[in-house]
Amino acid sequence: MLNAHYSEAAEVPFVMEQKTAMADRSWQIDFASESASRRTREMADWIVNSRDNGHRPFAIVDKVNARVYVFDVNGQLQGAAPVLLGLGRGDDVAPGVSQMRMSQIPPAQRTTPAGRFVATLGRNSHGKDILWVDYENAISMHPVVTSKPKERRVQRLETPSPLDNRISYGCINVPVKFFTNVIQRRFSGTGGVVYVLPESYGWSGRTTSDRVSQGRWLDSMDG
Repeated sequence: MLNAHYSEAAEVPFVMEQKTAMADRSWQIDFASESASRRTREMADWIVNSRDNGHRPFAIVDKVNARVYVFDVNGQLQGAAPVLLGLGRGDDVAPGVSQMRMSQIPPAQRTTPAGRFVATLGRNSHGKDILWVDYENAISMHPVVTSKPKERRVQRLETPSPLDNRISYGCINVPVKFFTNVIQRRFSGTGGVVYVLPESYGWSGRTTSDRVSQGRWLDSMDG
């Protein structure tokens, strides 16, 4: 992503549990040539040093810069890619949204929730492979949806700016090859943890609670 469109700071508070926030921070993740905000780098370091990932692969979604970073159990970067996020700004899910038909969800409520989520690979009701992120609210990470050409989702992923990456109903869309080669390969068998960094100042929501993705056939919004 070009630096001209990249927010290096992405300074939105993200509260960590005190008992693990005190962990040794001596280990720093090597992002190699990948651009990443300071908050993303600090979060990756904290996850590994505090062992918050529980010896599981993990991913960090930087909503401000519309990008995802995937790591193995030891914090080795496995890949990064642009993402498409919920059209609505905000870090919480409005009550009852998961029970609505997609066409009934107001644009402002099409949000991608922030927080720490225990994620597992599965399939939605259409038999499509997805990574369940927030099962309770039918939020998943999946290959980019191309069923509505007017939305130009593939093209949005290819632009250098994150400003046009807000289009989904809340799900996290990633490039098809990235989902197959990185997400499925790393999360297969073990599951993992997905950390979605908040974009709202003062947000103090689900930073440390697990949202365990248990089922396989809940109707993900596929958005």
